[in-house]
Amino acid sequence: MHKNNHKLRIGIIGAGNIVRTRHLPALKKHPEVEIVAVSNSTYESSEKFCSENAPGATPIQNWPELVALHDLDVVWIGTPPYMHSAVTISALEAGKHVFCQARMSMDLAEAEEMLAASKRYPELVTMLCPPPFGMRADLLVKKILAENYIGRTHHVRLQSFTGNYLDPDTPAHWRQKIEISGLNTLTLGIYVEVLHRWLGDIIGVFARGKIIRPVRQGYGVIVPDLLTILCSFENGAEGVLEFSGINALAEGDRLEIYGSVGTLTYDFTSDVVQAGKHGDRALHVIDVPPELDGEWRVEEDFLAAVKSKGRVHPQPSFEDGIRYMRVVQAVADSRARNEWVAIKP
Repeated sequence: MHKNNHKLRIGIIGAGNIVRTRHLPALKKHPEVEIVAVSNSTYESSEKFCSENAPGATPIQNWPELVALHDLDVVWIGTPPYMHSAVTISALEAGKHVFCQARMSMDLAEAEEMLAASKRYPELVTMLCPPPFGMRADLLVKKILAENYIGRTHHVRLQSFTGNYLDPDTPAHWRQKIEISGLNTLTLGIYVEVLHRWLGDIIGVFARGKIIRPVRQGYGVIVPDLLTILCSFENGAEGVLEFSGINALAEGDRLEIYGSVGTLTYDFTSDVVQAGKHGDRALHVIDVPPELDGEWRVEEDFLAAVKSKGRVHPQPSFEDGIRYMRVVQAVADSRARNEWVAIKP
């Protein structure tokens, strides 16, 4: 199947910080993997990346040239969302497996095009990058909820606050630029993905956004600095989700799940899980048992799926991505129309 001693030959499009610090070290641990080509935002940055991180790889000026390489097995997409759809669909049409950095796409329409393309090429593996938040105790939370420890969930509160955008003199971050990041806002998509894993789908939203710093060094920001969402879950629970990039001295991201007989909380900064039942004097810490301790295995999961030739389907899938992009789209629509938006599967 593969030339070059059956090595998996990978081409990277978008070789920024996350690829350099997180994906590349894990990929390099696999002797059967070879990074053969890199296309970054400029040819010079591609050359620099290759010389510093992948000396055997060829820097490539334009990403379509990389996708067209005939002896490439995998396209690894590390660009911001504005390129995800075009690169993914081109790579699949060229017969390459695709790993795509999160957030899936600019909006729901692009995500649906990506999913449709992946269904046209079922023999090719596609995977999105999972969020790092909640990974460590993911299985523990699922176990507590599955065992009905807190009873039927009825109320969910999530807070994700930073002061990253508080300084009015800093330039707009790429995540604040709708032409680069699309409808993705703050950490909305990341935490919706986590909530979907634990609580099932969000089926409706009412959202309010506010732009505290509308102009940054001449750039007009239209992505909110502050986002508040009321939502309903398929399981009947109601939720309040709050996101901000302009809260000074904010404490760590936190989730509270209230059920008919108890409460479960997750501190995403420390990965500490606490729970308690009605009548307890306070919440108590639940340690993550070693057999449930989750870790970052993203690259291993993707490579295992490619090697399995279709037997293994890695998560998060494009279907998972569509599920959170539906919510991202609905939040944008709700803000624009100032009304409740139902989310249809």
